[in-house]
Amino acid sequence: MGKGAGRRRANGTTGRVCPCGSGRAYADCCAPVHGGDAPATAEALMRSRFSAFALGDSGYLLRSWHSSTRPTSLELDPGQRWTRLEIVETERGGLLDAAGTVTFHAHYRDAGRPGTMTEHSRFVREDGRWVYVDGDQP
Repeated sequence: MGKGAGRRRANGTTGRVCPCGSGRAYADCCAPVHGGDAPATAEALMRSRFSAFALGDSGYLLRSWHSSTRPTSLELDPGQRWTRLEIVETERGGLLDAAGTVTFHAHYRDAGRPGTMTEHSRFVREDGRWVYVDGDQP
């Protein structure tokens, strides 16, 4: 999802289940991270980035990208809607780690057609915060 696209929900997110698939309310899950709280793990950052794609928050996506790989801008595709995240595997990326990886399937609809993107994403801590570095798509 490093260079993917997302769509903003027009009717808000208050009281809604978080797009990241945690089962928790958005206000208690990814919203605090989108508002500036540091995610505790690489997986938490991955989930918050998926939610940002689902909600069309390109500003958060850029802020959570490593400075060495961050694009200067990010144009999200309004025709693509991210619908579900499946975490396949997480390696390291915990509270005491400096790096980690997350492999996931991100499901979407584009022009009404379903699709899935799979990525093995790399994360590191930069200035004490987890950030997305890059990813490989098989």
